[in-house]
Amino acid sequence: MFRTPDGEEVFIIDGHTHFWDGSPENQSNIHGKQFIDCFYAYHTALSPKDKLWAKDKFEKYSAEQMHHDLFVDGPDDMAIVQSTYLTEFYKNGFNTIERNLEIAKAYKDRFIVNGAFDPRDGEKALEYIHFMKENYGVKGVKLYTAEWKGESRGWKLTDPSAYRCLELCQKLGITNIHVHKGPTIIPLDKDAFDVHDVDHAATDFQGLNFIIEHCGLPRLDDFCWIAVQETNVYGGLAVALPFIHSRPRYFAEVISELLFWVGEDKLLFGSDYAIWTPRWLVEKFWNFEIPDDIKQEHGVDLTREAKRKILGLNAARLYGVDVEAQKAKLKDASLAVAAE
Repeated sequence: MFRTPDGEEVFIIDGHTHFWDGSPENQSNIHGKQFIDCFYAYHTALSPKDKLWAKDKFEKYSAEQMHHDLFVDGPDDMAIVQSTYLTEFYKNGFNTIERNLEIAKAYKDRFIVNGAFDPRDGEKALEYIHFMKENYGVKGVKLYTAEWKGESRGWKLTDPSAYRCLELCQKLGITNIHVHKGPTIIPLDKDAFDVHDVDHAATDFQGLNFIIEHCGLPRLDDFCWIAVQETNVYGGLAVALPFIHSRPRYFAEVISELLFWVGEDKLLFGSDYAIWTPRWLVEKFWNFEIPDDIKQEHGVDLTREAKRKILGLNAARLYGVDVEAQKAKLKDASLAVAAE
């Protein structure tokens, strides 16, 4: 639970976290090294100096470390842990649902585990979606349209095979479709993360929520013009938010555009752990004020109410989390631990 400087308790759902293994032992080839090296470059470029990790810790961290960073040192009440397989680059996958389920089992009531699918798997993708729903009860998935598979270097939400998967998700109630549409990561291709296919899919699948991670950056305008008309398109602030430290005016411009076009009800906080840890992000976000000239130009403000929604209430609504019941559950768990 995050406590503001004046004592208010704010419920936090971290909408975009990872429990990965990018270690050299798990890398299949040079691309596995390139991928985790690129993540580390984002980490070192945008983090405060006192929040930097050593490279070997960044490549593979423990479940205990993640729990501490999110819920003990960090202010998160819950976290959505996303699955990203990258089996062309990593022997055992980068961040699989099985690995994510381990940490969710170890720390009950803290994690929402999302699955993933690759429509290029054809019938096997459909079978896997059924499997995830029946065995793990997933409510969401994370999609990586730039992921390599054989000779393919990406796919689109509008591909016929993707439509079959989305139709099945809608039918089974897997309603939250997180899609990486934003910065490229070497060796993946920037154009394979293009945001334009979201427009078509969101129109055709009104029963699904499309949470566009990284808000389409660097294609913010394209994302905003899509999200303003598609009521089921949301923006995930992972990668956008860390600019609050190194380039606060740039962040002010980004969040102002998002508030103007998309609105405070359709934006979700995400730390992108372990690229960044949530404590400093939440603290800086809560204390952040949009400069007056930008505020005046856009006609928006980042109010306390907007911050509460972005930091947790919007994600709670999408995932059906009863915030008051969850607070009571976590409080009871803390008391039980204290009594041991």
